Amino acid sequence: MAAPTDKREGSLEAPTRHPVDWQSEEFYDESSLMSELERVYDICHGCRRCFNLCHSFPTLFDAIDESESMELDTVPKSVYWDVVDHCYLCDMCYMTKCPYVPPHEWNVDFPHLMLRAKAARFKKQGASTRDRILTSTDKVGRLAGIPVVTQAVNAVNRSKLGRSIMESTLGVHKDAPVPEYHSNTARKRLHVLQFEKGERAEATDETAGKVVLFTTCYGNHNLPTMAEDLVAVYEHNKIPVALTANEVCCGMPKLELGDLEAVRKAKEVNIPDLAYWVDMGWDIVTPVPSCTLMFKQELPLMFPDDPDVIKVRDAIYDPFEYLMLRHKAGKLNTDFEKSLGKIAYQVPCHLRVQNIGLKTRDLLQLVPDTEVEAIERCSGHDGTYAVKKETHEISRKIARPVVSRVKKSEPQHFISDCPMAAEQIAQGLDGQAAGNPMSLLRTAYGI
Repeated sequence: MAAPTDKREGSLEAPTRHPVDWQSEEFYDESSLMSELERVYDICHGCRRCFNLCHSFPTLFDAIDESESMELDTVPKSVYWDVVDHCYLCDMCYMTKCPYVPPHEWNVDFPHLMLRAKAARFKKQGASTRDRILTSTDKVGRLAGIPVVTQAVNAVNRSKLGRSIMESTLGVHKDAPVPEYHSNTARKRLHVLQFEKGERAEATDETAGKVVLFTTCYGNHNLPTMAEDLVAVYEHNKIPVALTANEVCCGMPKLELGDLEAVRKAKEVNIPDLAYWVDMGWDIVTPVPSCTLMFKQELPLMFPDDPDVIKVRDAIYDPFEYLMLRHKAGKLNTDFEKSLGKIAYQVPCHLRVQNIGLKTRDLLQLVPDTEVEAIERCSGHDGTYAVKKETHEISRKIARPVVSRVKKSEPQHFISDCPMAAEQIAQGLDGQAAGNPMSLLRTAYGI
């Protein structure tokens, strides 16, 4: 199907997203899906602006260039699914490259088309044991959080023999960064709600001055110090922090797998509790950009008629976004005790697509004698893509420009808002450890 050629100028209007019609029969219809894949792939072939993003686009363009006609019509349909497999829903093609996104009449939403393909395949075929395990972050975290199991899991993850066995049995690449697990989780460490601890922050026109923390799977099970540092910084700014009674995975890993029913089940646990806190006058923060994006964008597009989902969307913030709103209102504590020197800062894709600006950079640069170099390139991690045997090396290639920028910068600190992206990039940094921005901010405050 040849794309029209008379309106290549694109649209000058702001991009908009249509709701994901995931509960309709047509969404999963194979004939309808393949027709839409063909239509969009042909438009992408005629444009090729996304050649330097993820591996989906080189896969498509190389297949076309090597085909008999050098057009999409002679590309094997199996390649269509290879393109789907290399998309990890970073959204960067939609947000930064494609001129044909809605409201343009061609209505190209490449990430959500990939989501549709993943969902249709999952509904028909399910998923491998490896992929089900990797995306079951709650279950794995709870199991690995049992004290004896924690020691065993961490020992295997640190062992060359253990990693080789994981690669041969599960398909988890032996060199991929895998997180440490903690039995003393963030939610255990922060089990006492921080209600009336000293003077409370004032509300402003844009913030309530009190937040409920959605710790996230990674922040709870793998990096509890990230949540502890956030609470310390917020309390230093007189912002009370509370926890919900119940919390499960935000649903992003299952979304990327195409298991949309699992996303719905997670939503039915998380949204009622979060909406309750919003009704009580509290804001919400999450320390991992992908989880924030899940509540800000993906769940509202999957459940546009659920008032509680919309309520949570409008009350949830990136933690540095929230602190900069406080600063805008003159309510941020800027009495820093320590400078941080030069910082190389990788901006995660799922933070960039929130369109909030570089709030982490802006806040850290308030610290005297601190310079932040922001690197707006993908780490290639995606949570699962970088750990799979078949895609790990490709993910490292995607991360290579960031690694080069960090090395050239010669910083005192390397950080990313996404701890998984940070570890992926740190693998190539010849011994320089990855840090977390909130930890650095806590250091600057001297608390």
